[in-house]
Amino acid sequence: MNTDTNKSAGGLLNDALAHVSSLVRSEVDLARAEVNENLKSAGAAIGLIVGAVVVALSALNVLTAALVAALAEAGLEAGWAALIVGVLLALVAYGMANKGTNDLKLSSLAPSRTAKNVKRDAEAVKEVYDDK
Repeated sequence: MNTDTNKSAGGLLNDALAHVSSLVRSEVDLARAEVNENLKSAGAAIGLIVGAVVVALSALNVLTAALVAALAEAGLEAGWAALIVGVLLALVAYGMANKGTNDLKLSSLAPSRTAKNVKRDAEAVKEVYDDK
């Protein structure tokens, strides 16, 4: 019997275990890299939320000044201008906060590519064993 072409059951089992071990290590490395990438996205989303808070505080200051100016002046020209600026800043803050919270959803942090790869690998291993 030729040992190169006809391996023993133990040799085949060792090869299979080595391949599975290598596959698991690769998938763990991929999952780690994907989680790190997703955490960087979460950091950017948190930055947007912090920026939204700063812009919202500015909007509140401008809106307050607009209200004071509107009440102090019966003509309201300067006050209306401040009010328009305040509303625009409030809209910007809303957009930033909305984007930040959407980017922080749990589904965007999960290692979805790794999950797909593990499922694909499990199906491939099952096919190999079904063929034998």
